[in-house]
Amino acid sequence: MRQVAWILALAIGAGLAYWVWHGMRRYREKKDAEAARTAEFLARAAALAAVKPAGNPAPTAAASGAGEAQSLAQQELLFQAATKAGEAGEPALAIQLYARLIARYPASALAAQARARIEAQKRFVKP
Repeated sequence: MRQVAWILALAIGAGLAYWVWHGMRRYREKKDAEAARTAEFLARAAALAAVKPAGNPAPTAAASGAGEAQSLAQQELLFQAATKAGEAGEPALAIQLYARLIARYPASALAAQARARIEAQKRFVKP
């Protein structure tokens, strides 16, 4: 009877050990994937910030609709990149990205939010 109890205790211990090991592995995989996504996002944001805006040529009527959709996508990407940079502890990069958004799209709906977030991020910049 004692042997059965020991075998049962070992089986329960092994099951718990496997459960903890499996959970830790999944946690590490999620953290690694999150870090990779954040790094990719910040790299794309830095690449966008490095691009100098060209002069705005007059768009044709056919390209206007497609240009507006692309413009909105770029605005959202810049805003999200700046937000992620701020969350990642990079207030200087966040301010640069918000400023780039305001410079490129001053009449945008996101420009007012970007101005407010710049003021919020200025508190975190070390002189």
